[in-house]
Amino acid sequence: MTSLNGQRDLLGVRVALLTLLIAGCSVSNNPAMPGVAASSAASGTKSSNELVVDKFTSPTYGNNLPSPLTPDGAGNYYGTTSVGGLGYGTLYELSPNGQDGWSQTILHTFTNYLDGGFPEFTPLIFDKHGDLYGIAHNGGANGLGVAFRFRRTAHGWVEKVLHDFGNGDAYPFNNVIVDRAGNLYGTDNVYHDGGGITEGVYEIGSSRSGGQYKIIYDLGMAAANGGGGGLVMDPKGNIFGLSSGFIEPAIVFELERTSGGWNSVVLFKFKQIASYPLGAPVLDKAENIYGTTADGGSGQHGTVYKLRPSKAGHWKMETLYAFKGGADGGGPYAGVTFDGSGNIYGTTLGGASNSGTVFELTANTHSEKVLWTFDGKDGSAPLAPVVLDGAGNLFGTTSSGGGNKRCYAKAGCGNVFELTL
Repeated sequence: MTSLNGQRDLLGVRVALLTLLIAGCSVSNNPAMPGVAASSAASGTKSSNELVVDKFTSPTYGNNLPSPLTPDGAGNYYGTTSVGGLGYGTLYELSPNGQDGWSQTILHTFTNYLDGGFPEFTPLIFDKHGDLYGIAHNGGANGLGVAFRFRRTAHGWVEKVLHDFGNGDAYPFNNVIVDRAGNLYGTDNVYHDGGGITEGVYEIGSSRSGGQYKIIYDLGMAAANGGGGGLVMDPKGNIFGLSSGFIEPAIVFELERTSGGWNSVVLFKFKQIASYPLGAPVLDKAENIYGTTADGGSGQHGTVYKLRPSKAGHWKMETLYAFKGGADGGGPYAGVTFDGSGNIYGTTLGGASNSGTVFELTANTHSEKVLWTFDGKDGSAPLAPVVLDGAGNLFGTTSSGGGNKRCYAKAGCGNVFELTL
C-alpha cells in the first residue's frame, strides 16, 4: 500500500498542475467593484455586458479555485471555494437581492476535520429532493477526503458525510452524479497492494441514507486528476466518463448498466498526452460526446471536439473549432455548455489580455464569437464551465483577478460574473 506521504505527494502534483495553469495568466491589480457593469464591442466580438456579481476573498495567499455554479431552478446559484472561510473552503449561495444585484450567503465553512476540506473545483449537483451533493478533497475521518450531502432544514443547510475516503481509496476528484434511485457516483484514486495507483469510478448506494461504497470500474491507469475530466449520465442510467491520463493518453469510456452490474467499454483513446482533454464530457440528445482540449489543433491553442459513433461501431473525433491564440483565445480548460438552439459556450485561459475569454460556437457552422475578454480587473483564469439562465444570460466564475488582493500573486481571488448578450 502506498504511504500517506506518497499520497500527499500525488496531491501536490495535482495542485502544482493547477498552479502552473493559473500562473500563465496575467492579471491586474485594480479589481472591479461588484455591481459595476462593463461592455465589450471590440472588433470580432459580439456586443456583451459583464456584471461582477460577487468577488471572493481569502485569509491566505491562495486561489479559491471556485467550482462551476449550480442553479436551483428558482434563480439562485450554489458553489464552493477551495479556500476562504477558515482557510479550508466554503459552500455558498448567490440570490437576487431585488435591487438588480446579488447577495452571497455562506451556507457552510469547512474545517478540514470531519466535515472535509478544500473542495476545489467541486461541481455541486441537486437530486430530485433538493439535496446538494459534492466532494471535498481533504479532511474527513481519515484526512483523505469525503463525499457529502447538504439538506435544507429549518435550521439551515446541514451536512451529512456519506463516505470517508481512506481505506484503499483517497482524494476524490471531479464531479459527482446522482441517479434516479439516489445512488451517487464519482471518481477517486485507488491504491493497490504493491504501490500501484489507478483511477476508479465509485458508487455510494442509497445516498440519502448513506449507503455502501464500492468501486464499479477500475480504469487501470493513473489519472492526471487536476480538475479535468469527469462523469455524465444519460437518461437510461449509463455513465460516460473522461479520464485525463497522468502518464498515458486520455480515454473516454462508457459504463453500461446491466442486470448484474456494469459493463465497461473504452469508446475512444486520444493519440497523445499532449492533447490534454480536460473539460468534463457533455452529451447531446443523440448521445454524441463533446468536450475541450487545452492543447492541440492547428496552432496548438486547444480545441472543441465532438465524438460520435460510426456505423462500424468505432467512435470518431471531429474538431469543431481550433483556437488561434491571441484575441481569439486559447487553452479552453473547462468544458462546454449548450443552449436550447444548439449553440456551444465555453471559456479559454488566453485572450487579448491573456486573462481569459468567454466564447460561443454557433450551431451547425461552429463559427466562433468572442463574447467577452477578461482584463484582470474584472476577473482572470476562468477554469470552470459557464451556465445559462432562462433568459440566455451566462454565469460563471474566475479563479483569480477582480477581487481581494490577498491571493496568488496578490492579484485577486477571483469572482462570479454574469454576461448578458
